[in-house]
Amino acid sequence: MRLSAANLACVRGGRDVFTGISFSVASGETLAITGRNGVGKSSLLRIVAGLIRITAGEIALEGGDPELTIAEQAHYLGHQDALKPALSVGENLRFWTGFLGGKATEITAALEAAGLHALADLPAGYLSAGQRRRLSIARLLAVRRPIWLLDEPMSTLDAAAQERLTGLMHTHLAQGGLILSATHGTLGIGAAQELRLGEAA
Repeated sequence: MRLSAANLACVRGGRDVFTGISFSVASGETLAITGRNGVGKSSLLRIVAGLIRITAGEIALEGGDPELTIAEQAHYLGHQDALKPALSVGENLRFWTGFLGGKATEITAALEAAGLHALADLPAGYLSAGQRRRLSIARLLAVRRPIWLLDEPMSTLDAAAQERLTGLMHTHLAQGGLILSATHGTLGIGAAQELRLGEAA
């Protein structure tokens, strides 16, 4: 599988966010998207996720499911953790698993992998910021998709949770997945291609 982009451009609010962005990342590979705040790292991920319309250029996926769009083969982990506070941890994950077409049998394993199994019955409104992020990560595991789009994935996680996420990313790559991640720091998963936005020509 290979995800490629050619000459992408993004305009938001009448402002050119970026132009001429190209990349290619294959199964087992990671693309680290870097640059200062405001250069379009999140916008690029959201374009791939199908949440923002492409202004110019194109994105193509080779080797994926031809019956599905790129967005339907990707998980997007943004800055906001999309959780319902009144629902329990387990209920939130069951909702997303059902909505995204996953299997209910994966929920327990996903909670365990995210270190949240003991909190399955706790209302999500009581979770700390780091626990909320871990619940969002559990969604990536409960519904298997080959493309992970991660926006500052280590944000709000303590050292132990960061190490846990690093292990999960390693496993995803080893199973043939690919990762695009906006980041200000290291992802801790070895060699990664870097796409730096906002640099002068």
